[in-house]
Amino acid sequence: MAGGERRDTLMGNVLATLLVTSVILGADPGWLGLRGRAGVSAQNNERRVLAHIPGDIIIGALFSVHHQPPADKVHERKCGAVREQYGIQRVEAMMHTLDRINADPMILPNISLGCEIRDSCWHSAVALEQSIEFIRDTLVSNEEEESQGSSVAIQVQNLLQLFNIPQIAYSATSVDLSDKSLYKYFMRVVPSDMQQARAMVDIVKRYNWSYVSAIHTEGNYGESGMEAFKDMAAKEGICIAHSDKIYSNAGERSFDKLLQKLRGHLPKARVVACFCEGMTVRGILMAMRRQRLVGEFVLIGSSIKQDILILILIIILIVICKTYINLLVV
Repeated sequence: MAGGERRDTLMGNVLATLLVTSVILGADPGWLGLRGRAGVSAQNNERRVLAHIPGDIIIGALFSVHHQPPADKVHERKCGAVREQYGIQRVEAMMHTLDRINADPMILPNISLGCEIRDSCWHSAVALEQSIEFIRDTLVSNEEEESQGSSVAIQVQNLLQLFNIPQIAYSATSVDLSDKSLYKYFMRVVPSDMQQARAMVDIVKRYNWSYVSAIHTEGNYGESGMEAFKDMAAKEGICIAHSDKIYSNAGERSFDKLLQKLRGHLPKARVVACFCEGMTVRGILMAMRRQRLVGEFVLIGSSIKQDILILILIIILIVICKTYINLLVV
């Protein structure tokens, strides 16, 4: 096969994507840093804004650029307010990384990386909807999808594996996703809930806390993680004073009720093990401030910042692409 023909075959087969998905309801494309950026197009309708940078290899991903819908509007599948730090920073980090890679001829010679960006709104129904649209538009190519939280990742993977599409997640930690018989096309760059639960129990043991409360976010992430924490805590002789769960998009009244329950176990159970998503922790802290309970509890959280993991994920994908390209060219 001649070099030009091999090159055409390569570009036809290597449309590997790391799906960056965004449902940006009525948002101005300027928030994405799209104004003045060469090669970026935006398609607007009442459902979404689709940001696309062309390239030989298209990388896509699911980012939570907006908050999930309020509990009373979940059925409408409409997103909440813009997550300026959590969401937009991830999108900009993705674009900046691609710009740096494309500017370096030593990384992927004569090959450019592009991206397609969609917003999951940290809501499984929206993520599934956007994944279907992505597959519909690019079914002829082989895609890799990057996802986020466990609940979102599970819903998306259930769809993608029907098309033999691999998925790489940067913050999905649910133990359920470790079952290769169910999720054989799923990979992640973070430890599972088991490791996080083990670390939390070790912290409780280290400070000789034997009587703690436990709360978790409703969903795959919180439930599987809390189950692992309780099992390990029981084996270490740690007693659970009170266990509860709450939706991350719950209203102030729900968080206030949760704090009242925890307050009923003071002063013995000051330590609260929280297997929670970021929005849940924020709701708890705001409720503490409203009820003047700041400093009354010691929170042990499970979630960590994932920004650096996005960059690690992109580097892994580049290595995979380079290996695949070398195999085809040789």
